[in-house]
Amino acid sequence: MKQAALIAVALALVSGAALAAQPTLDKIKNSGEIVIGHREEARPFSFAESGQTPTGYSVDLCLRIAEAVKAELGIADLAVRYVPVTAETRFAKVADGSIDLECGNSTMTLSRMKQVDFTNMIFITGASLLVREGEPIDAISGLAGKKVAVVEGTTTQQELAARLKSGLIQTTVVPVKDHADGLKALLEKTVDAYAGDQIVLIGLARNAPDPGKLALVKELFSYEPYGIALRRNDADFRLVANRALAQLYRSGEVTGVYNRWFGDWGGQPSRLLVAMFALNGIPE
Repeated sequence: MKQAALIAVALALVSGAALAAQPTLDKIKNSGEIVIGHREEARPFSFAESGQTPTGYSVDLCLRIAEAVKAELGIADLAVRYVPVTAETRFAKVADGSIDLECGNSTMTLSRMKQVDFTNMIFITGASLLVREGEPIDAISGLAGKKVAVVEGTTTQQELAARLKSGLIQTTVVPVKDHADGLKALLEKTVDAYAGDQIVLIGLARNAPDPGKLALVKELFSYEPYGIALRRNDADFRLVANRALAQLYRSGEVTGVYNRWFGDWGGQPSRLLVAMFALNGIPE
């Protein structure tokens, strides 16, 4: 029994390695499907209601890429399969071929590029703090003697630790699994603040049972350029993805996508984001 289990594990590893080694466009053409990794609670970038198809800003962009892949391969039908990922598993699933695109709110960093590649930028934001209304915290310095939750394995966790260390701020950092757990800890008063990307914190607050009980700290303490993760050393697939994004930016259609997900609560895109769209609207 033990030997059979070991053989099964070995076969699974070999299969995963074969998937990762195969060019993504070939893999998609042979299977007839593109596999999108999605976060289940990263509003408004990627989320899924119980039993519903994943949706969000990043998912919309990934579906645009799927259409571009379909045209590139010249196939009539292309199935889209969704696979949920977490902050801890997202890049490993890209690297081993389990998913073709990771559609969430992943920050592009040089260290992450040792494991995965990224498309051109899709969004720019920064990390901030969500607190309970009336809490005397208006900056990271206000966390002295407090407890702050943050999703484990994120760039926000790294930057928060660096800022606390450089500022000599004694704070208890509470790692959580995802944004839902971070918000729950804040509402249940087991922590005094929740750290995350500002645009995600706004979404969490607006979808909370009583948004009036929450407040957003205005200070940004990091730079978070988002990209869609895909496998390394796969230039042809990355080019198809970037062409789809560039066309979306050049045509101005990205404004409609932005308004769909941010128009009712995020206002107009920042000047920095507008500039990012313009700079990444690379001509053919």
